[in-house]
Amino acid sequence: ALTARGVERTIRQFVKSAVLAREAGYDGVEVMGSEGYLINEFVAAATNHRNDAWGGDFERRCRFPIEILSRMREAVGQDFIVMYRLSMLDLVAGGSDWSEVETLAQHVERAGATMINTGIGWHETRIPTIATMVPRGGFQFVTQKLMGKVQVPLVTTNRFNTAEDCEAALAAGAADMVSMARPFLADPHLVKKARLSRPKDINTCIGCNQACLDHVFQNKVSSCLVNPRACHETEHWRISTPSGQHDTGVARTGLSLNHGQGLRVAVVGGGPAGLSAALEHARMGAEVTLFERQANLGGQFLLAQRIPGKEEFKETIRHFETQLAHAGVKVLLNTPATTARLAEFDKVVLASGVTPRPLNIPGADRPEVVSYVDVLQGNVIPGKRVAVVGAGGIGFDVSDFLTHDADEAGFMKSWGVDESLQNRGGLAAAHRQSSQREVTMFQRRPGKMGTALGKTTGWIHRLTLRQRGVQQVSGVDYVKVDDQGLHVRLQDGSMQIHAVDHVVVCAGQLSHKPDGLEHPNMVVVGGAKDARGLDAQRAIREGLESSYSAVHNAETADRASSMVAITS
Repeated sequence: ALTARGVERTIRQFVKSAVLAREAGYDGVEVMGSEGYLINEFVAAATNHRNDAWGGDFERRCRFPIEILSRMREAVGQDFIVMYRLSMLDLVAGGSDWSEVETLAQHVERAGATMINTGIGWHETRIPTIATMVPRGGFQFVTQKLMGKVQVPLVTTNRFNTAEDCEAALAAGAADMVSMARPFLADPHLVKKARLSRPKDINTCIGCNQACLDHVFQNKVSSCLVNPRACHETEHWRISTPSGQHDTGVARTGLSLNHGQGLRVAVVGGGPAGLSAALEHARMGAEVTLFERQANLGGQFLLAQRIPGKEEFKETIRHFETQLAHAGVKVLLNTPATTARLAEFDKVVLASGVTPRPLNIPGADRPEVVSYVDVLQGNVIPGKRVAVVGAGGIGFDVSDFLTHDADEAGFMKSWGVDESLQNRGGLAAAHRQSSQREVTMFQRRPGKMGTALGKTTGWIHRLTLRQRGVQQVSGVDYVKVDDQGLHVRLQDGSMQIHAVDHVVVCAGQLSHKPDGLEHPNMVVVGGAKDARGLDAQRAIREGLESSYSAVHNAETADRASSMVAITS
């Protein structure tokens, strides 16, 4: 256990950090008193088992944060912002009850906090608090309950990603301010665009966590799936809108580049990679035409948005459609590209995406064997007993789709959040309904399923399917499908027959490259380049990077022209 001497040393370190921040020119600091970190552990009875001056009853458990705040305020003066992030909803057994939350907030105010931010859940919490399936602004009711109990401003947080939702929370009296983080990775100009009444130009955070938090947990540079420039600005700074009018809402200076001016570019495919490529080339000044063989833009995102809890993906499609219109991109829907049409262009970006990998076993051509695409598009309504072949991200999404009950209780009830805030830790009995379908997932690889899913969201998918009774069988060879059902061979050589109404194939993808499509200056991006592990983050980034050649080619031409001028 931390000694009393160690406690004092830690308090001094908190104070010193605030002093250093002030000396460095910061306007303020936030003291992390939530999410299950050290301060939170001192406050909660579940983790503070001390019997000295720093533990025991609630007042002594609160002493640690109060000492930090009071000494910090004394050290930095009255004109420096000290925000305290208060765990208002621990969502763990033995967490604080509401009376303790309210009392601590009042102690924090008296100790000198300028404002109080809302903390929701510990990292150990088995309830989603920030992932995309959490309703927008879903936890603002917690902050609202504290309104009026203290005089300092209260900040609400978690899953706010649009200016409209923020304004609605403020208008409802749920808080004095709204805190956001990930949305500024998605669009660093969010506030400027909102101020200019241009919310449709905002690149909305979809809460996927794939390139931000998941990267952090992998010791990678944080970024954003929908904005690959985030945290890579020094690599991508040269690729910008000539005027900056539509992507930032403010004029730019010093970054105006028209190196793509006059370049005629064809983009084949309107999925994430193609949308990104079309937009970035247009922003370079190129004349861009996008060919999409389907009736709608979006590609795999059109399927992703059909998964319960992933409806936010439609926002990315909406953003691209809006920006393509602003940038003057000519979009041709229901129009396959041909070599003859592409001959009119100086450059072609092939972003034709992927096609589902077929199941190559006897009986795969039977009518009950269907692709995940047909299921998600509603072309096939699977029966009560379903086998899902493949347990990658798509296999988990499809299993979620198949077992989701439209009548399921709301998010808070289904996950066991006590909205009355009467129970300690804010926990209640979860009301999860079992599925009306019997779903079994299969994968060839032995071992646990879903190990390749994101660190911050994979556990949610695994837990959800387990609670719905989805069975999982690993380490199998697919043998055949016949009137009896799906035949598989286990690792020990034994055979199993699973009687099912449908077999949904989620066995990966193959790059889709239209036969005979040729052009002397063609760049391949996204799934058309590499179909392994369908990766929207990579697709959007490669679409951005495909526009570099417009700059590089132009610079080469500029240098050549300069050399001619010098030598002549």
